[in-house]
Amino acid sequence: MKIFRLNPQADGTVEWPLLDRERKSVVTVGVFDGLHRGHQAVVERVVQIAHKLDLFSVVIMFDPRPGFVHAYAKQHDGADVPDTLRDANLLTDVDRRLQLLQQLGVDVAIVVHYTMAFSRVSYLTFLGNLVGKLGMRTLVLGEDAALGAERKGTVERIRTIADGTGMFELDVVDDRGPGKTRVPPKLTGLEAQVLEGQQPSDPRKTMTKAQMRAWSKKLQAKLVRELSSTNIRYLLNLGVIEDANALLGRAHAVEGVVVHGEERGRTLGFPTANVGAPVDGYLPADGVYAGWLVDLGPADQSAATDQMQEQETMEGEQEHGRWAADISIGTKPTYSELTGLHERVLEANAITDDWLDLYGHRVRVEFVQFLRPQIKFESSDALKAELERNAEQAWEICQAQQKQ
Repeated sequence: MKIFRLNPQADGTVEWPLLDRERKSVVTVGVFDGLHRGHQAVVERVVQIAHKLDLFSVVIMFDPRPGFVHAYAKQHDGADVPDTLRDANLLTDVDRRLQLLQQLGVDVAIVVHYTMAFSRVSYLTFLGNLVGKLGMRTLVLGEDAALGAERKGTVERIRTIADGTGMFELDVVDDRGPGKTRVPPKLTGLEAQVLEGQQPSDPRKTMTKAQMRAWSKKLQAKLVRELSSTNIRYLLNLGVIEDANALLGRAHAVEGVVVHGEERGRTLGFPTANVGAPVDGYLPADGVYAGWLVDLGPADQSAATDQMQEQETMEGEQEHGRWAADISIGTKPTYSELTGLHERVLEANAITDDWLDLYGHRVRVEFVQFLRPQIKFESSDALKAELERNAEQAWEICQAQQKQ
């Protein structure tokens, strides 16, 4: 898969690549954060049409998320997001999305660095560039897509242009999913407090219509599609990992580099991979999970490429190892008072008899099922006994998943 990473000029214009003077393309446009089942339906349609007509399949992605850019600009007199500022609500970082697009069979991915100047480009200009520079023959969009300045390029307006000019065709995919739900505008972390001995749950599932109205009014919850990145973030914040995975169509995952931690797990007989900050991807609620630890190799070999690089070619991702794991997210309440360390950390204990040295390696942590909330234990022995139980649970869950 060829990748182009483009940086708009000060006036928002973009130097779009010329793919081929003879061969046309099928294009879709979006953020694709999480690349959930709705996104997959759109991308799969792009690939399907492209293969049928022997055209390029092209996905245009925006990074950072437009919502993040506009929110920052609103609070900072229209300024663009600094490169050093991380988007805490990003489900899946751009390089992981690119890997997933390659797995779906996409020929060309174009990552546009989203700026406020670029946001002011009209959808008419944008469509003209896609036709003129990318040779767009078909544009594939989800049902509620909107392009260009002030999102004026609605599906209805784009269809009128396509039908009236004959320059390209519009193909609209049903990406809505099972329906709509409501999500609070701010995730405070309070939703993620799970009591000992209980499993996290989605409170909306058991609400009557009257209760839902009262809950929505109290929290000023907004109406969103169930199959949306917003709803998936909410489920992850609750710790309802299986529901989130069902919407994603795969296990939710984050990535980072293994660093030296307190090495307390080693003394307890459970050496863990301590994933250092920053972690790429959205961390679910604090707790212990069953999942997978995937070794992606030394970080200097798997690090992301320069964001402004004009062109690169992505090869297939190589896994250097994959192990069932019990995964911990939290502040280590058993020892935090003693150590004075209260930072939220991500650790994964690979369930294997082999000695693993993953320091300096980039790893992916995949979440399969919630096991328990973070608990303060009375002693190291009590914690060790619980860790043994968690490892057994995680192993059984992962083995069962492999057999499905």
